[in-house]
Amino acid sequence: MAEQSGENLIQKLDSNMSINPIEDQGIKWLSPMEAPFRILGFPWLSKERTYRRMPMVCTPPIPEAVNYLANCTAGGQIHFQTDSKELLIAVQLQAPANMVHMPATGQCGFDCYVDFGHGDGFQFCNVTRYPLEQDHYKIQLLDLESSKMRKVILNFPLYQGVKEVFIGVQKDATILGSSDFQQNPLIFYGTSITQGGCASRPGLAYTNILSRYLQRECINLGFSGNGKGEAEVAKVISSIPNPGGLILDYEANCMSTELYKQTLPKFIHTYRKVHPLVPILVISRIQSSMDIISPTFHEERLERKEFQKSWIHEEQKNGDQNLHFYDGSYLLGEQWLEGTVDGVHPTDLGFMSMANTLYPVIREIF
Repeated sequence: MAEQSGENLIQKLDSNMSINPIEDQGIKWLSPMEAPFRILGFPWLSKERTYRRMPMVCTPPIPEAVNYLANCTAGGQIHFQTDSKELLIAVQLQAPANMVHMPATGQCGFDCYVDFGHGDGFQFCNVTRYPLEQDHYKIQLLDLESSKMRKVILNFPLYQGVKEVFIGVQKDATILGSSDFQQNPLIFYGTSITQGGCASRPGLAYTNILSRYLQRECINLGFSGNGKGEAEVAKVISSIPNPGGLILDYEANCMSTELYKQTLPKFIHTYRKVHPLVPILVISRIQSSMDIISPTFHEERLERKEFQKSWIHEEQKNGDQNLHFYDGSYLLGEQWLEGTVDGVHPTDLGFMSMANTLYPVIREIF
């Protein structure tokens, strides 16, 4: 009881720590599945009507863990315009929050970015906050002073599935489509870091930051602990139409140099059978605290990096001029030891450094 009283006291002392009750009288609820909303990040959504990052049935079959993690909605975005002063969201998750080193706002929350038309682009405005034991919530994201048409992006949760989501606006409000973002997507394939662990909210995963910078759809195919470069997954990914580019950032999930030497060429050659000219960028893994704890770990990381550089150089000599390499040891910047939660997964600071470093590289290549 004392602990509960202490929690309640904090909320009384600081209203920013409390969860306000929602009044939705005068609000109409709309499904983002319907026009004029535009949903990005789910390549098979139009056919399957499910918030999922891989097809429900894959041919060839993909690993069971990847199939499960595909239900996590990392990289999903809802785009629209509205003149509603109020903006609400109602969400039914597949399960409640349960992670020990990642905030529920990042694992299970939506966050909201708005372009107010001042020339500053999309700016963060709010994130969903709710009782953590729940698998559903209804939250007010905006309560503005004036009615004016504004562009909105809502980012899906990073480490949880979403069964249903509805957007709430005033009953007399107008909803319009928003089509600024390019439709030939950049596809990011990789690890838990790619998926967004451990950003404090979805908009700070590095793929979502880059999506705003580039004004381009970025499909997030990061699979926590299980993006291992399987050729079967490459074949499924190759079915995504009209790709603008493929970024491979999965080295951290390969536990040996030998495994990486086997998977990288096969993954790329499988993808090249369908997309022979699409630019591909291979990124070596970021530095981690293990680089200073274990000399063996550090040496193996350098060994894999040298393999990537030399193999890609040979492929370029053999004619693949659209294959590129970037040294991921630069991604977290000079303060790389302070850029993670646990020595491996980036903080918001780490993700911002990754996005800022990759932005000019991606602009040049893609």
